[in-house]
Amino acid sequence: MNDSIKAYTYEQKTITRAKQALSCSPFCLKLFQNMRNQSVPIQKIAGTTGIKLGYADRAYSEPRIEDKLLWLINVGLLRREVDGQGLTDSFRLTPLGREIVREWEQGENQIPAPSFGDKATNWLNRWLQLSL
Repeated sequence: MNDSIKAYTYEQKTITRAKQALSCSPFCLKLFQNMRNQSVPIQKIAGTTGIKLGYADRAYSEPRIEDKLLWLINVGLLRREVDGQGLTDSFRLTPLGREIVREWEQGENQIPAPSFGDKATNWLNRWLQLSL
Protein backbone atom coordinates (compact mmCIF):
# COMPACT_ATOMS: atom_id res chain seq x y z
CA MET A 1 0.00 0.00 0.00
CA ASN A 2 1.32 3.42 -0.90
CA ASP A 3 1.71 5.42 2.34
CA SER A 4 1.09 8.73 0.57
CA ILE A 5 -2.45 7.75 -0.49
CA LYS A 6 -5.18 7.94 2.16
CA ALA A 7 -8.07 5.68 1.26
CA TYR A 8 -10.22 6.84 4.18
CA THR A 9 -11.27 10.18 5.59
CA TYR A 10 -12.10 10.32 9.28
CA GLU A 11 -13.92 12.95 11.29
CA GLN A 12 -11.62 14.90 13.59
CA LYS A 13 -13.53 13.70 16.68
CA THR A 14 -12.92 10.08 15.61
CA ILE A 15 -9.20 10.72 15.22
CA THR A 16 -9.01 12.58 18.54
CA ARG A 17 -10.85 9.82 20.42
CA ALA A 18 -8.64 7.15 18.85
CA LYS A 19 -5.44 9.03 19.72
CA GLN A 20 -6.62 9.52 23.30
CA ALA A 21 -7.50 5.84 23.65
CA LEU A 22 -4.15 4.76 22.24
CA SER A 23 -2.13 7.16 24.38
CA CYS A 24 -4.04 6.02 27.50
CA SER A 25 -3.43 2.35 26.74
CA PRO A 26 -0.61 0.43 28.45
CA PHE A 27 0.89 -0.55 25.12
CA CYS A 28 4.08 0.54 23.38
CA LEU A 29 4.42 1.77 19.79
CA LYS A 30 6.35 -1.37 18.87
CA LEU A 31 3.20 -3.48 19.32
CA PHE A 32 1.25 -1.36 16.86
CA GLN A 33 4.15 -1.23 14.41
CA ASN A 34 4.15 -5.04 14.40
CA MET A 35 0.34 -5.16 14.13
CA ARG A 36 0.60 -3.09 10.97
CA ASN A 37 2.46 -5.90 9.20
CA GLN A 38 1.11 -9.02 10.88
CA SER A 39 -1.46 -10.16 13.38
CA VAL A 40 -0.25 -10.42 16.97
CA PRO A 41 -1.76 -13.06 19.27
CA ILE A 42 -2.86 -12.01 22.72
CA GLN A 43 -0.44 -14.50 24.32
CA LYS A 44 2.47 -12.43 22.99
CA ILE A 45 1.11 -9.28 24.61
CA ALA A 46 0.07 -10.65 28.01
CA GLY A 47 2.29 -11.39 31.01
CA THR A 48 6.03 -10.98 31.00
CA THR A 49 6.18 -11.93 27.31
CA GLY A 50 4.58 -8.58 26.45
CA ILE A 51 7.26 -6.74 28.39
CA LYS A 52 10.11 -8.80 26.90
CA LEU A 53 8.85 -8.13 23.36
CA GLY A 54 8.46 -4.40 24.08
CA TYR A 55 4.69 -4.51 23.62
CA ALA A 56 3.47 -3.43 27.06
CA ASP A 57 4.72 -1.23 29.89
CA ARG A 58 3.97 -3.91 32.52
CA ALA A 59 2.64 -7.46 32.79
CA TYR A 60 -1.12 -7.83 32.48
CA SER A 61 -3.26 -10.97 32.46
CA GLU A 62 -4.88 -12.09 29.20
CA PRO A 63 -8.37 -10.94 30.31
CA ARG A 64 -7.03 -7.45 31.15
CA ILE A 65 -5.16 -7.26 27.83
CA GLU A 66 -8.25 -8.40 25.94
CA ASP A 67 -10.36 -5.73 27.67
CA LYS A 68 -7.86 -3.03 26.67
CA LEU A 69 -7.61 -4.33 23.09
CA LEU A 70 -11.40 -4.49 22.76
CA TRP A 71 -11.59 -0.81 23.67
CA LEU A 72 -9.10 -0.07 20.89
CA ILE A 73 -11.34 -2.07 18.53
CA ASN A 74 -14.34 -0.02 19.65
CA VAL A 75 -12.61 3.27 18.83
CA GLY A 76 -11.54 1.96 15.42
CA LEU A 77 -7.82 1.35 15.88
CA LEU A 78 -7.72 -2.44 15.79
CA ARG A 79 -9.57 -5.38 14.35
CA ARG A 80 -9.64 -8.98 15.42
CA GLU A 81 -8.26 -11.47 12.93
CA VAL A 82 -10.59 -13.98 11.37
CA ASP A 83 -9.66 -17.36 9.96
CA GLY A 84 -11.68 -20.20 8.45
CA GLN A 85 -12.93 -21.15 11.90
CA GLY A 86 -14.08 -17.65 12.88
CA LEU A 87 -12.53 -15.04 15.20
CA THR A 88 -9.03 -15.67 16.46
CA ASP A 89 -7.06 -14.41 19.46
CA SER A 90 -4.92 -12.19 17.21
CA PHE A 91 -5.21 -8.49 16.41
CA ARG A 92 -4.19 -6.12 13.59
CA LEU A 93 -4.30 -2.40 12.91
CA THR A 94 -7.14 -0.83 10.96
CA PRO A 95 -6.47 1.90 8.38
CA LEU A 96 -7.13 4.52 11.09
CA GLY A 97 -4.61 2.79 13.36
CA ARG A 98 -2.05 2.78 10.55
CA GLU A 99 -2.53 6.52 10.00
CA ILE A 100 -1.98 7.33 13.67
CA VAL A 101 1.04 5.02 14.03
CA ARG A 102 2.59 6.53 10.88
CA GLU A 103 2.04 10.05 12.23
CA TRP A 104 3.66 9.20 15.57
CA GLU A 105 6.59 7.44 13.88
CA GLN A 106 7.28 10.59 11.88
CA GLY A 107 7.18 12.64 15.08
CA GLU A 108 8.97 11.44 18.19
CA ASN A 109 8.63 7.73 17.28
CA GLN A 110 6.69 7.00 20.45
CA ILE A 111 3.17 7.17 21.77
CA PRO A 112 2.67 10.60 23.36
CA ALA A 113 1.98 10.60 27.08
CA PRO A 114 -1.67 11.38 27.76
CA SER A 115 -2.63 14.57 29.55
CA PHE A 116 -4.92 14.48 32.56
CA GLY A 117 -7.69 15.68 30.24
CA ASP A 118 -6.99 12.83 27.80
CA LYS A 119 -7.20 10.30 30.64
CA ALA A 120 -10.45 11.78 31.95
CA THR A 121 -12.03 11.92 28.50
CA ASN A 122 -10.94 8.37 27.65
CA TRP A 123 -12.32 7.08 30.96
CA LEU A 124 -15.60 8.91 30.39
CA ASN A 125 -15.89 7.58 26.82
CA ARG A 126 -15.35 4.03 28.06
CA TRP A 127 -17.75 4.44 30.95
CA LEU A 128 -20.47 5.92 28.76
CA GLN A 129 -20.07 3.15 26.21
CA LEU A 130 -20.22 0.46 28.88
CA SER A 131 -23.29 2.01 30.47
CA LEU A 132 -25.30 2.07 27.21
